[in-house]
Amino acid sequence: MFPYKDENPTVLTPVVTIGLIAVTTAIWILYQGGGVEPKLTQSVCGLGAIPGRLFGETLQALGPKGAMGICPGAAEDAWYTLATSIFLHGGWFHLIGNMWFLWVFGNNIEDAMGAKRFVLFYLVTGVIAAMSHAVVDTASPIPMVGASGAISGVMGAYLVLYPKVRVHTLVVLGFFITRITLPAYFMLLYWAFIQFLGSVPSLAGADTGGGVAFMAHLGGFVAGAVLIKVFVKPDLLAQARRKPFAFSSSQPWR
Repeated sequence: MFPYKDENPTVLTPVVTIGLIAVTTAIWILYQGGGVEPKLTQSVCGLGAIPGRLFGETLQALGPKGAMGICPGAAEDAWYTLATSIFLHGGWFHLIGNMWFLWVFGNNIEDAMGAKRFVLFYLVTGVIAAMSHAVVDTASPIPMVGASGAISGVMGAYLVLYPKVRVHTLVVLGFFITRITLPAYFMLLYWAFIQFLGSVPSLAGADTGGGVAFMAHLGGFVAGAVLIKVFVKPDLLAQARRKPFAFSSSQPWR
């Protein structure tokens, strides 16, 4: 399921959400070369979060493959990469998908906490998400990049604040594509369940060979659901909840 809009208008202009999308896209194009080598590899190796580097392993000791064969060299205690990795991506679809989810759900979370708190919330949940991924395999040489952990935090917060808001979703079943409208709690809990299933092999100690960082998604989602109570501003939330249509319970499925 791919959400493409919600029925939850904002009160404030989502300047931080727009700014995060703009900054992340600019970094992808200017610093990562839009995915063109050698900039892509240099950026991922330099500012991506590599568990083996964070926990003191030397990448030479991890075998001839290094970090998927692209990041040889000695390890550093580069803890800042837990934050910098949030702003890097591995491909155009990776970037576009993340930024779209950020736009659908982020503007309403910013609306409920204000710009300054939303910046901090985004970074904190992103760092927790990256750590959730790293601690599962502290010797992993594979760099992790992407905003999806922080955006998972935004989605967890959305589940807590706006569970009954209707979300318009594309459903793709092979060549069959349809549109349905679901309550946010159904779409978000389904998404979280998929992340949990994906994380089972890594939790069981299996070598997943990289790919999707399911534990980062799950860790960010839980962090967002828990921390939203700390970051939300009650006056802004009350104002947001007075918007028309946001909490309509009529026809939640269609």
